[in-house]
Amino acid sequence: MANTKRTDPLLEPFQLRHLTLRNRIFSSAHAPSYVEGGHPRDRYRLYHEEKAKGGLALTMIGGSTNIASDSPSVFGQLYAGDDSIIPWFQQLTAGVHQHGAAIMCQITHMGRRTVTDDGHWLPAIGPSVLRERAHRGYPKAMEQEDIDRVIAQFCDTALRCQQGGFDGIELLSHSHLLGQFLSPLINTRDDGYGGNTHNRLRFVMEVLDGVRAAVGPEFVVGMRLTADELLKGGMDAAECIQIARAIAQTGQLDFFNLLAGAPYDDLGLAGWIPPMGMPSAAHLSIVGGLKEAVDLPVLHAGGIADIATARHAVSSGLLDMVGMTRAQIADPYLVQKLAAGDEDSVRPCVGMGYCVDRVNQGKDALCGHNPATGREQQMNHVITRDTGLQPQKVVIVGGGPAGLEAARVWGLRGHQVVILEAGDRLGGQLNLAAKGETRAQMASVSEWLISQVDELGVTVHYHTWADAERVLAEQPDWVIVATGGLPMALGFSGEQHCHTGWDVLGGDRFSGDVLLFDEQGGQAAASTAEVLALAGCAVRFVTPDHSPLRELGPTTHSVAMRSLYAKGVQFMADHEPVNVVSEAGRKRVTLRNLLTGAEQDLLVEAVVTENATQPLDEVYFELKAASVNHGQYDQQALVDGRLTLPELNPDGQFKLLRIGDALAHRGLHAALYDALRFSLLA
Repeated sequence: MANTKRTDPLLEPFQLRHLTLRNRIFSSAHAPSYVEGGHPRDRYRLYHEEKAKGGLALTMIGGSTNIASDSPSVFGQLYAGDDSIIPWFQQLTAGVHQHGAAIMCQITHMGRRTVTDDGHWLPAIGPSVLRERAHRGYPKAMEQEDIDRVIAQFCDTALRCQQGGFDGIELLSHSHLLGQFLSPLINTRDDGYGGNTHNRLRFVMEVLDGVRAAVGPEFVVGMRLTADELLKGGMDAAECIQIARAIAQTGQLDFFNLLAGAPYDDLGLAGWIPPMGMPSAAHLSIVGGLKEAVDLPVLHAGGIADIATARHAVSSGLLDMVGMTRAQIADPYLVQKLAAGDEDSVRPCVGMGYCVDRVNQGKDALCGHNPATGREQQMNHVITRDTGLQPQKVVIVGGGPAGLEAARVWGLRGHQVVILEAGDRLGGQLNLAAKGETRAQMASVSEWLISQVDELGVTVHYHTWADAERVLAEQPDWVIVATGGLPMALGFSGEQHCHTGWDVLGGDRFSGDVLLFDEQGGQAAASTAEVLALAGCAVRFVTPDHSPLRELGPTTHSVAMRSLYAKGVQFMADHEPVNVVSEAGRKRVTLRNLLTGAEQDLLVEAVVTENATQPLDEVYFELKAASVNHGQYDQQALVDGRLTLPELNPDGQFKLLRIGDALAHRGLHAALYDALRFSLLA
């Protein structure tokens, strides 16, 4: 039975200085890359307002809000180094406050954790001249004048936040400039700011003193602090407790937001913001240990994606406020659903890593399976029943993710929905994506969609190969073709002797030496290689790219590669197959080096290819001429947020649309976005 507001520890209010926070769930500061001109304009504001509507207690904005020109916003952060941001702050804070949530801003100087060939092309700065592998720049060692300037910039930015209407600020120490001074791995100075713990803490104390003097005693000031670097030679838990106690004893700080780990390279980043394949909530015991040692409220966000774990963390006293940041990217109404006793309807965060990795690839943050997030200006998270409209009969051909999302949205709108599914189960390619160890949580995406469709009473016909006659027998008003695709041929000689990744993930057995050729550079080949290796195969992973799995971002790439290296997978970049022949029960494959043209032969037990899908669109073309719109729509209208269909056949009895991989191979998020916007705007 779901917890109620009277009994659930997550729904108990919490007093933070003068703030009464309405529950124990917050969203930690992050950079969704929705900024415009360094400012949090409408898209940024509406994204945070949606979570406030959804019931969270506190939203932290401005992940890495930068305070200075030599801390450039290289992955879409806010820039608060001048007064132009204050009016935008005021609009943002007013918008969040009107929905009952508190709002704070995180401010920082990134130090060495940036690049020097962007922004104003100023040198990065740090305590010492030591490069961070994740961001690849070599900083200038700070002079006293730099230290004095940065302290003043922290103070000026804190004051701007106060003027902007925030309830408080969070100083970011972990891995950024303040934390770089604290870490003995990064700070090798021999002056009064380096050496022992007391000296390494000096810069942090000076910033804190200056900020408190600037904003006064009543404004909430917290700090995001490392609880253990988890690296040999770095700050261990004992030293972090010593640092936290010293800061707390100043009386200048109101809370700690604790993290563990060291995101100085890609795997470190994955440990900090864990995708699937990494342990969830891995640092709770570390956080709990530091909480026992200090007399300040403790916040923590670190891979806590499910309500049960969050509830345990609060009820066990390991922390006071639990950050469920990516969980609320997946479902900004998580808290509201929890309070209503509707916990089972929360769309789960599965750790796909799509949001984090897109930002680190220079794109905007999007949820892998909630296409409304970040699109609050155009797409509704809460879909209501259509009123004043005649219910329509909607036939959806295909029960993969696109078809299921379309069924969910049309069903929520109150229309009659029928799914025609060729197989014996729903889920489509998600059933393959969840194979192996690393990506098993992908099953939760289809499980959630199926549960929603079941709840809505959608009719599903299994084992139904839907030709035009079968579809028209349903007498539809709308037909949505979501049939997906099948593996596309690569076109090299002897390809008929090869298998596809679908064969591997679908359960076919392989043994011995296997050559896997990956044309895509994404997760599919990683899962295929993992399944082969787990079956005992010796896998040679061949890619035409300069490195394997090139499409993946830093967190998912590092986790996938770690898994494959650990299983003995061998990699060969810059090669492609040109010919495969059968030879005494084995396969001789000729590979060409794409840079030199040189060829070599390998003898293996099997060759497996991984490529995009070819649209399975036969029924679409069978239905096209009989439809009102011939399957067409006005693209510019769709971009503007409208669905406009041309009337190309006045005698047509139904409207026809094609979505997802049935239209073109573009990935899960694109398929779900097609389904949401076509079904919502129709």
